[in-house]
Amino acid sequence: VILSSGETVVELQPQFDLICKCPGRGIIISGPAPLDSGFDYYYRFFIPKLQVNEDHVCGSANCALALYWSKRLGKCDLVAYAASARSGVVNIHLDEQNQKVLLRGKAVTIMEGSLSV
Repeated sequence: VILSSGETVVELQPQFDLICKCPGRGIIISGPAPLDSGFDYYYRFFIPKLQVNEDHVCGSANCALALYWSKRLGKCDLVAYAASARSGVVNIHLDEQNQKVLLRGKAVTIMEGSLSV
């Protein structure tokens, strides 16, 4: 869902019970960032069906948003602001020739493990 502004994205109060009734796994909202913010767009991703009301910083949401914002803004390198309570920044490069979205940003490892097959 594209909203009129990044401020609207920040201020939105989701109704998770209604989001659960929507088709698909969740709802991504996005809007243009304020001009002086240093970002291209703001976004949030609500997925209460998966027992996570809001993904704090979602890579897959940006994979979906990259093509839209790239075409709208006329550029392949974007900076997105995850406007969740925890928030975060994602640097995005849309490689149209190879049909890939590259994501970069800071992350914290919260778990490590191994799988034996």
